[in-house]
Amino acid sequence: MMCLKNYLCLPVALLAALFAGACGSVDIDDEDLDAVDGTEAPAVVTRVDPATAATVNGKVFFEGDLPRARRLAMDAEPACAGLHTEPVYSEVVVPNDNKTLRHVFVYVKEGLEGMKFETPTEPAVLDQKGCIYLPHMMGVQVNQPVRILNSDPTTHNVHPTPRNNREWNESMAPNVPPKMKKFPREEVMIPVKCNVHPWMKSYIGVLPHPFFSVTDGDGSFEITGLPPGEYTIGIWHEFLKEGVTTHKVTLAASESKSVDFTLKQAS
Repeated sequence: MMCLKNYLCLPVALLAALFAGACGSVDIDDEDLDAVDGTEAPAVVTRVDPATAATVNGKVFFEGDLPRARRLAMDAEPACAGLHTEPVYSEVVVPNDNKTLRHVFVYVKEGLEGMKFETPTEPAVLDQKGCIYLPHMMGVQVNQPVRILNSDPTTHNVHPTPRNNREWNESMAPNVPPKMKKFPREEVMIPVKCNVHPWMKSYIGVLPHPFFSVTDGDGSFEITGLPPGEYTIGIWHEFLKEGVTTHKVTLAASESKSVDFTLKQAS
């Protein structure tokens, strides 16, 4: 009887092993990677005391000669060209009169490890207006909704090309309802293009925290509400890759510090 039992148990054991191996080789979809199975304890959200919150601000300067802005060739698309009475230029490099740059993404690169911040429910907005993306550069938090509009009388398609998130490509005709999208993984930066109008380009920075900024018309940025601590502040520009791209800063409670960056064209 013992021998008989062993012969009966062997196939069962083999089947169990095969089944376990098969389960281990099943492909997991990206959506599954983002799902929460409910077995993990919820992470504790970091609350920053407004009375002790710190601020870092500054400007991003450029050094040397910059490429001349390229005029966007919209003539082949009358629906786009007719939306403008003045020439429209590329936003790849936009200098200000004070030798600073617009459209530079500035963010806390290091120093927030182990902290978790509440995801905003208010959507960030990316519009297609005048056959350009508005804004040219923006930041969102991981899983924050992004509301995508088409304010033009022509069809566009929205095509993010990420490395860490899922790529998608969807058409948007005039007067269609907004699209709501999310990016579940951190990524600096995600290019967004329109395959119909190749001059259209935008960038989205996706971070697990709300501490980021984009330089404005005088090259300024400001990141507020930081807990006191030591941080590495990083910057990203789509064209100028050389120069000072990080700064380390220590912020005491309620302290405000200014740091400036300088970028230059690659030699």
